[in-house]
Amino acid sequence: MVKKISTKWQKSLIIVAVVSLIVGTLSGTIAGFYAANLVASGDTPFLYSLLYQRLFRPSEPSIETPSPDSRLPAGSRESMVVEVVEQASPSVVSIVVSKYVSRYYSTFPQSPYDDFFEEFFGPWPFNDRFEQQRAPQEEKQKQQVGGGTGFVISASDKLILTNKHVVSDEEAEYTVVTNDGDTYEAEVLARDPFNDIAVLKINSEEFNLDEVVLGNSDNLKIGQSVIAIGNALGEYRNTVTKGVISGIGRRVVAGDAMGQSVVLENVIQTDAAINFGNSGGPLINLSGQVIGINTAISRAGQLIGFAIPISQAKVVVESIEKYGKIVRPFLGVRYVLINEKIAKANNLDIDYGALIVKGSRSEDLAIIPGAPADKAGLVENDIILEVNGKKITESSSLAKQIQKYQPDDEITLKILHDGEEKTVTAILEEYQQ
Repeated sequence: MVKKISTKWQKSLIIVAVVSLIVGTLSGTIAGFYAANLVASGDTPFLYSLLYQRLFRPSEPSIETPSPDSRLPAGSRESMVVEVVEQASPSVVSIVVSKYVSRYYSTFPQSPYDDFFEEFFGPWPFNDRFEQQRAPQEEKQKQQVGGGTGFVISASDKLILTNKHVVSDEEAEYTVVTNDGDTYEAEVLARDPFNDIAVLKINSEEFNLDEVVLGNSDNLKIGQSVIAIGNALGEYRNTVTKGVISGIGRRVVAGDAMGQSVVLENVIQTDAAINFGNSGGPLINLSGQVIGINTAISRAGQLIGFAIPISQAKVVVESIEKYGKIVRPFLGVRYVLINEKIAKANNLDIDYGALIVKGSRSEDLAIIPGAPADKAGLVENDIILEVNGKKITESSSLAKQIQKYQPDDEITLKILHDGEEKTVTAILEEYQQ
């Protein structure tokens, strides 16, 4: 016989059930919210993640995540990068800069007496006798003082292209280290007087690296993918970084630790990481062609690097092949490019051209005596407006226009002299260092 529950107990059970239901609902909600936050924050321990997926997302179908390799179909951008690196890396070398550095040392110990003992017992008896031996002695040791990168541009002639600032020290010795760790002595064949470009030559018959493929830097597009390879920090050979072309036609003034600076015209800006030691390395497109020489970085910004367009380097290569040295045309003027700011500050009627001015030092003349510009009758404060009909602007500087020609070429200059336009001719000469 079933006993009947009293009304009092029925009410108590109902209250307990309702309370349990409320507490359970709140607990589940709080736990679900906490687990969801853990998953979203990226700090989720594996157990919490698993519980969240099973308890609070039961209706979602399981999706099998493909492996990284299965996501890369043949011909994808990632596989292209790998292929380009594999193709170009053997032609990229590290350049080690070594030099004999003085080291001073003493060959005889100093007095063991301190001032207190010498006051009572006199100076150390060997002071006078061994003064010469105790004096600092000089010893020269060969040390690595710098490093950079280069790449092979001629397998038959064993020529390597790099930056001039990498091999600027004429008293240093230069060694090339291949990707396989082989070392070869190198001589500086030529240094470009007007650009940060230099060429090394390897005389060893055992050096047999393939040359890179030189591309075309005249039709680059912003956003185009590029790869930089170099001897990062002078320590990590053939380091690979990837990025895009961030800008083209830049004009920058680059300086080194020695306080020397050079104006780089029409350079490529890239966000591919370029570190110290990368100087002289190749900037490569996804077709495996070198389109620039990594040259400088901005210390003020992040991932702002600059590369010399390979079209400028081709002029150097052609000159060496033809003359056995770097031959540059020479006009013989010192100038500043006019823009809107300079024109406004000097009340000029034009906002383009090259204003012929002298430098800050007394020996930095505006016109070099006897130079083609001097023979053509140009004087200080003349403004060169055009070269053979091409207007001189910040993006098309006088230096860039002159470098299109060869020594002995005759060019026509449109100038502004004392407020009047006139045309003169000049015959370019070879620059002599």
